[in-house]
Amino acid sequence: MYTACIFDIDGTLIHTEQAVLGSLQKLLKQNYDLEMSQQDLAFVLGIPGAVSLRRLGIEYIDLANKRWNDLMEEYRHTVHVYEGVRQLLTDLREQSALTGVVTSKTYQEFLDDFVPFGLVHDLTYAICADDTNLHKPHPEPLLKFLEMSGARAEASIYIGDTIYDYECARDAGVDFGLALWGCRQPDAIPAKYKFEHPSDILPLIERH
Repeated sequence: MYTACIFDIDGTLIHTEQAVLGSLQKLLKQNYDLEMSQQDLAFVLGIPGAVSLRRLGIEYIDLANKRWNDLMEEYRHTVHVYEGVRQLLTDLREQSALTGVVTSKTYQEFLDDFVPFGLVHDLTYAICADDTNLHKPHPEPLLKFLEMSGARAEASIYIGDTIYDYECARDAGVDFGLALWGCRQPDAIPAKYKFEHPSDILPLIERH
């Protein structure tokens, strides 16, 4: 049984894949005359935008990242909260579980892309990309969350959808649950638990 339930955001709480990859494709085509398939760009899901752009060999990262975020606006209509997530967060609050997010979004992206969905009042703590020097898959963001919240690693579970989330949890000494509803490669990612639906998480959380 766990007393703390920690979530990734993209691909776990909200569906953003189409928006992230579609806007990146558009950025690369319009600004760099690069045509890449969404399959080839899928590696960016789960890591900070600046890191992704660097891996793609893009210069002037801050400028490119701002442009990418601007283009995301055109795909805003494709972003939505996964079915069952709102109810899960409500139930966790009622059970007095310690909750929060560890995300590769910057704080500004967190405000722009996530806060409008109205889920934050059920998520007490948030660690964004600006809060640590190192990012997923490094364990620093999750370790920072534990330090800030007072949660114990052995009593916490981290829920995510990518290999980066798994590696971050593993190296932080936290059990990992794979959100199958947002995962592209479920067979390639080790996890202590593989959840078909958000409601599957609830029985693992200790009631207070």
